[in-house]
Amino acid sequence: MSGSSSLPALSALLAEQASALAAAAASPLAPLSYLDLIRQARDAEVLAGQVLKLCVQQSRDAGHTWQEIGDLLGVTRQAAFQRFGKPIDPRTGELMDKTVHMTDAAERAVQIATDVLEDRMDEARPSFDAQVLAAFTDEVRGEALATVAGLVGAFEGFGPGDPFVRRIGDHTVVDIPLRYEAGDMKARIAFDTDEKVAGFFIIPPETP
Repeated sequence: MSGSSSLPALSALLAEQASALAAAAASPLAPLSYLDLIRQARDAEVLAGQVLKLCVQQSRDAGHTWQEIGDLLGVTRQAAFQRFGKPIDPRTGELMDKTVHMTDAAERAVQIATDVLEDRMDEARPSFDAQVLAAFTDEVRGEALATVAGLVGAFEGFGPGDPFVRRIGDHTVVDIPLRYEAGDMKARIAFDTDEKVAGFFIIPPETP
């Protein structure tokens, strides 16, 4: 790997951006300058993500396991693989396309989860595919939420952290942290190729 995409080059660029951001933040700011800080921080975050991806790739090349990487990042080994791995399609022997084409998946998933959890099913149902629409009746919803309440109590809101979006096969899958009175859970929403909800689950946070 060489050129601007190499780890040393990207790390040096990140250091420059971080230094410029620190200098700007330490200087007296006019009101509009705060927007420049946001832009600089956003650019640094994007670049840091690229550096992290390369670090993970090099760690894998050096023989480190997904378990080690996941432990370091505070996620399961499967979550680490889904974010950074390069799965091979067993049918073709070629790299699988992991590109998430559904750009608003996180926002839509949060809204759908909110509607389901707050009993606004009339607003949620237009997002369901035909199979989920037929199966996810009010009775099924009520039983599922009652089961969750029996485990962790009342729903209190969304948990810390951003939704985790990735592509699994033909589906775009979003995990959303949820906070309950006696523990944490997460909502998992899967969108099909038509961007309809093909699955909705509330599961323990450690579920791969």
